[in-house]
Amino acid sequence: MSTLVSKVATSRSPISMQLASPVSSYKFSDHALLVSILVLGLFGAAMIGSASMAFAAENYGNPFFFLTRQLFFLGIGCFFGVLTFRLPLAVWEKYGPHLIITSLVFLLLVLIPGIGKEVNGSRRWIDVGLFTIQVSETVKLFVIVYLAGYLVRRGYLVQTTFGGFFRPLALICVAGGLLLVEPDFGAAFVIVTTAVIMLLVAGVRFSQFLAIAAALGSVGSILILTSPYRLRRFASFLNPFDDPFGAGFQLTQSLIAIGSGGLTGTGFGSSVQKLFYLPEAHTDFLFAVLCEELGMLGALFLISLYCFIVWRCFRLAKIADEQGNRFAGFVALGIGSWIGLQSFINMGVNLGILPTKGITLPLMSYGGSSAVVFAITFSLLLRVEWELRQNAHLALHARESKTTGGVS
Repeated sequence: MSTLVSKVATSRSPISMQLASPVSSYKFSDHALLVSILVLGLFGAAMIGSASMAFAAENYGNPFFFLTRQLFFLGIGCFFGVLTFRLPLAVWEKYGPHLIITSLVFLLLVLIPGIGKEVNGSRRWIDVGLFTIQVSETVKLFVIVYLAGYLVRRGYLVQTTFGGFFRPLALICVAGGLLLVEPDFGAAFVIVTTAVIMLLVAGVRFSQFLAIAAALGSVGSILILTSPYRLRRFASFLNPFDDPFGAGFQLTQSLIAIGSGGLTGTGFGSSVQKLFYLPEAHTDFLFAVLCEELGMLGALFLISLYCFIVWRCFRLAKIADEQGNRFAGFVALGIGSWIGLQSFINMGVNLGILPTKGITLPLMSYGGSSAVVFAITFSLLLRVEWELRQNAHLALHARESKTTGGVS
């Protein structure tokens, strides 16, 4: 990504000069990315079905309750994904500020009793009848779109002034603060960290980056130390077996599941921990069930999928930078950072290397809002790839026409 950093500083150079870079060497027909996304979604649905059967049969009288709902939400996501793919990136760039304001409004609405729905002490959802909407999922995408547009419009100010750097980050921190009130520490961390990564790549002064990192670290420490709930979770993460039937119960059961899987697992559908031992087996701790049933090989396959998708995102960001399409580049960078961060945090929680947080595994864990938003997000990423491919073809055709004209 060093190319993107250096190019941002010279973004005022003509696009035609940047098109002269060897972008034609990259295979833009990104079928591998599409296949990886489809495999990830279907793999997730299969694991949700396996992890939730006993719980669904006991509580809903239908062992396939969560599986059918997840497939339904994936279908809705595909519908909106097709619409998203047909929407030019210029439209997203134009309406980015409107999207971030809409996000803040919905984050406020979710905190109002009667509008926001409270589950297990957290108020993160808006009930619309047939299903609930988890607002934080849409906020993650809208923050990336808004910040990508801001860095295109105000990139020079971000690099040279404190105000240009601070203004977008302050707005995003407001969104993070509202998420903390719900409370949703995991979503707030992912959103703010993704924004900081995008600002760092955009060329913000390193001293400012260190200052904001220190400030955010201090705020996080204060939030943990002043909240008995968070402090208890943090302490249980350090040694879950001190209280295996209390604060450390989830992590203890997760570690038992992962350890039971070994290299090849106990077999698909054969998990024991999902049978009312491991809470949230089909949502936050789906990775533990996967490790138990499919073993280390299954876990490595999933990790490889995520690594490939994140690598594709960063590769698209590089190609976009070579073409001078900075908005597309920042969108791809933001999506790649988001997917990488969220998947790492979820797996880290399951493995006991990070404190327990209520954060899902992208396109794997059960959740209607998550499934729909990730489908839209990946469609936006495919739109980035498609526009870059079209631009490359146009540039190549222009060069060939110029060469042909000169010869004749």
